[in-house]
Amino acid sequence: MEDIKNLKMYKGMLIVVDMVNGFVTEGALHDTDIGDIIPRQIELIKEAKNQGKLIVFIKDTHTINSTEFNRFGGKEKGAHCVKGTREQELVDELKVYENNPDTIVIEKNSTSYMEVPEFRLLLEYQKALEEIWVIGCCTDICIINGTIPMSNYFDQWNREVQIKVFEDAIATYGEEARQEYVKAAKLLMEQQGIELVKKK
Repeated sequence: MEDIKNLKMYKGMLIVVDMVNGFVTEGALHDTDIGDIIPRQIELIKEAKNQGKLIVFIKDTHTINSTEFNRFGGKEKGAHCVKGTREQELVDELKVYENNPDTIVIEKNSTSYMEVPEFRLLLEYQKALEEIWVIGCCTDICIINGTIPMSNYFDQWNREVQIKVFEDAIATYGEEARQEYVKAAKLLMEQQGIELVKKK
């Protein structure tokens, strides 16, 4: 937590949500099609670095007895991204940005990064924030479950922070079959005042 308090002040932040092997390359909940957004994500990471934004990698990281597994078929079928396994590591293409200056990594044990005390502390101390970019997966689960509560947090404290979700840098597993959920997630984010940056 001391690392959070000692960070310099940033006007911008890029949040990269759950681009880990357990959702992209291997494991019970992975979908290799999510890998299609990685080149665009790399462009945005480089752009964020050039603009002096803080880059935050959120990594889904569970204990072996995580209660979240119950919603995905139980421990036998739904276990994913267990701490200490390759599944909870960033995909290889993004790993090179993990230990760079102006970059931090936060692990979460639920579908919302806003429930991680370290992340809330980060928002509390970053008083100069004006803009947050969000990319990653999954659109209808971890993206919306983190982004809308974050918008609510800023409203609670009367902070003017623009949140932007880049449509060409988010995806979900089995997206074709989940279009109803994806569309609903995007609509709900827009209703909350979150800007969806349209695909180029």
